[in-house]
Amino acid sequence: MDINLVASEPIPKYMERFIDFFAGIKVSLRTKIMFSFFVVISMLVAMNAVMIVQALRFNRQYDAIITNITTANSLNGYIKPAIDTEMWDVVAGKIEFDEGSQYAIITQVNAQIESMIANTNSDKSKIKLEVILRTMDTLTGYVDKMGEQIEQGSRVAENELVLENIRGVSEVVEESVQDYMLFEVKQAEQQYAENTTRFNRWVLFNLIFLPFVIGFSFVAAWIISASIYIPIKKLHDITTTITKNDLQALVTHENVDEITELVMSFNIMIGKIRELLDAKVKEQEDLKKAELKALQAQINPHFLYNTLDTIVWMAEAQKTVQVIEIVRALSSFFRIALSKGKDWIPIRQELEHVQSYLYIQKIRYRDILDYRIEVDDDILDGTILKLTLQPLAENALYHGIKNKRDGGTITLRARRNGNDQVLLEVEDNGVGFTPYRLAQIQSAINEESDEIAVTESGFGLENVNKRIKLYYGKQYGVSIESQYRSGSKITVSIPFFHNTRGQNGREGM
Repeated sequence: MDINLVASEPIPKYMERFIDFFAGIKVSLRTKIMFSFFVVISMLVAMNAVMIVQALRFNRQYDAIITNITTANSLNGYIKPAIDTEMWDVVAGKIEFDEGSQYAIITQVNAQIESMIANTNSDKSKIKLEVILRTMDTLTGYVDKMGEQIEQGSRVAENELVLENIRGVSEVVEESVQDYMLFEVKQAEQQYAENTTRFNRWVLFNLIFLPFVIGFSFVAAWIISASIYIPIKKLHDITTTITKNDLQALVTHENVDEITELVMSFNIMIGKIRELLDAKVKEQEDLKKAELKALQAQINPHFLYNTLDTIVWMAEAQKTVQVIEIVRALSSFFRIALSKGKDWIPIRQELEHVQSYLYIQKIRYRDILDYRIEVDDDILDGTILKLTLQPLAENALYHGIKNKRDGGTITLRARRNGNDQVLLEVEDNGVGFTPYRLAQIQSAINEESDEIAVTESGFGLENVNKRIKLYYGKQYGVSIESQYRSGSKITVSIPFFHNTRGQNGREGM
């Protein structure tokens, strides 16, 4: 129904008062709608439920009668010929008594009669069927007598006398079945007439009651549409004031419950939006803090001092070529670490950065450190968040190789994992972590905290993991595997990007 029509068409005063009363009830719109439709549906269901029940009852009774008539018809003309023929063959010596199927015939007939007794609701029908069943017991007795006589070696004349009794009883059974069939046919006709009369009576009642239901439904629809329109109009008037008034003023006692809840939810939503904005600002601050601390961790004064000391003693030893190489490596290390303020660099440069770091450290720890870099060429032009690998290589050196007396090797691998992911692995064959320490590190990696902390040895695995998740998403990050006294492997998963400007519009992406 059109709401405008509800508002503009003239309404009788008594109907208008009723509508105003109904709409003014301080219950939820859902309760009003559910109550009105419950009344309408209840009347429709009640009106048709009785008719359906009567129809089902009629069908059930009629089906039971027809089923019994069909079963009785299958027995009619079967019992007497079957049992008489079988017993004659026994008396005539064509078959042995034990080989005959007389008991199978009797059992089958008894089973069908018992099924008819269970299927009928008429006491008279049950009496007639029980009479047939008792007659079948008499027939069974004569068959048993025939078997006993044959077993005792009786004469043919004696067996023929029993056979005559069997024929007489089987004829009674057949006549009883026919009588039962006639009785059921008459009962079916009577039942059909009674049910037809009852069904017609309910149809007439429904035809009389249906206009009342239709009228009530029309009135209910009119009232419901009006009662919905009034609070919706109020809601419309309130929402037009959102830009002019304080949101808290919207919660008034004149509104229905849904509107009050809607306004309160709206106010809560505004509060949540403000919280999200504050959280976003804090997240950006954490990102900058992470970048700053990562850069500070890389431009470690101790690393710089130790490298300069190495250069000095190599110069004093007149190792000119080595001095040139280490200075080049140091220059490349800081040049890529700074990258003119860019956050994102090609994977090629990130690998060059960590290679410069490992080269310098290999000169310092030449007796204990070796390294290998294995890279798929098809990922070199992809982009990566800078200063991702060097902290992992530093971790492998200081926590793995240096603690192993005979030194070890750091292996760095970079490869594709599918079409849209890159796996970076930093593996060492150093001392590894104890199970307890490994559990601590994994717990720190999986922690949801956004706090950034720089450890004595550098940036820390958990901080690398948080930085990756902040930039790439929660589905990426760092995982660690370690076996005590065998080594460790740190794996970093990141998405593979070709476009250096595709990451949130940040400079350098």
